[in-house]
Amino acid sequence: MDRLFGKSKPAPPKPTLGDATKSMETRGESIDSKIQKLDKELARYTDQMKKMKPGPAKQSVQKRALQLLKQKKLYENQKEKNMAQQFNIEQIQFAQEGLKDTADTVAAMKTANKELKKQFKAVDIGAVEDLQDDMADLLEQAEEVQSALGRSYGIDDVDEADLEAELAAMEEDPSMFFAEQEADAGEADYLSLPSSGAGEVAESSATPAAGEALPAAS
Repeated sequence: MDRLFGKSKPAPPKPTLGDATKSMETRGESIDSKIQKLDKELARYTDQMKKMKPGPAKQSVQKRALQLLKQKKLYENQKEKNMAQQFNIEQIQFAQEGLKDTADTVAAMKTANKELKKQFKAVDIGAVEDLQDDMADLLEQAEEVQSALGRSYGIDDVDEADLEAELAAMEEDPSMFFAEQEADAGEADYLSLPSSGAGEVAESSATPAAGEALPAAS
């Protein structure tokens, strides 16, 4: 069938706002280039008219300058229209992009909403509350165990009033601390006996001087 009737040509892609904007930018650059070219020619003609005397030659130059000025005005009008159209297209493009972003945001929020519902279904609030209660009970038991392990022994018989009185006395007379330290130092000196000289005598008698003979064994 394709050989008999041939294939239909694919339809050209529809122009987008971006394509239209680029086309107008290119058109605006072309108009600017033409205006600049006309400005150069007008500057050259006006310079010539300044140097020329009144007459047919000057009138001819003036006529040519007026034609160039008329063309410049036309190009400037086209430039203004082109800029206005480009501005309108850019406004539409911004609105279109904003709507697309909004649609994408709404779609993302819907997806997140579905995921959150699935996650909440997997979580039992009652189980979480029971878990918190169990953790509180376990922490309370751990505190009781720590308190039991940190219990002191053998100090229940100490009179609190005596301890307070002793502490007050220490505050009034701090020299009591030094007295206890000196007493401890004295006991240490008493317990450490001085070295006796008997050992040194025995050692000196057992070791003969140089040239002397060892004593005979009895």
